[in-house]
Amino acid sequence: MSYKNNPIDKGPFYHGTKAALQTGDLLMAGGSSNYKPDLKMNHIYFTALVNGAGLAAALAKGAGRERVYTVEPTGSFENDPNVTDKKFPGNPTRSYRSTDPLKIVGEVTNWVKQTPEELQNWQKKLANSKRDIIN
Repeated sequence: MSYKNNPIDKGPFYHGTKAALQTGDLLMAGGSSNYKPDLKMNHIYFTALVNGAGLAAALAKGAGRERVYTVEPTGSFENDPNVTDKKFPGNPTRSYRSTDPLKIVGEVTNWVKQTPEELQNWQKKLANSKRDIIN
């Protein structure tokens, strides 16, 4: 495993989504952005914070229930430049990305869920964001 840009975490890692996945499935780059629908993503994103993955699940597109999976990177990864030093000094969100797949190793069922008001505030912030996604 190689780390670019000195990521501070070595796991466990989490990915939030509304997709129903199984242990052993691979999450791959190339999907549509949850935040800019016409943008095809060159990376797959994950975090070392289970509640951060829960927020990502709440904001994810789709009609399924919110799910947080424990994942293992299958290759190199780096700090997510969309939040690292661009919005927050360092990497307090402990967010990462990879061009290599993430392997599902389990599902987490206990994390802090957003209230409807918190989720609405996040959706409003994202809708008003003028920043480009570093892809």
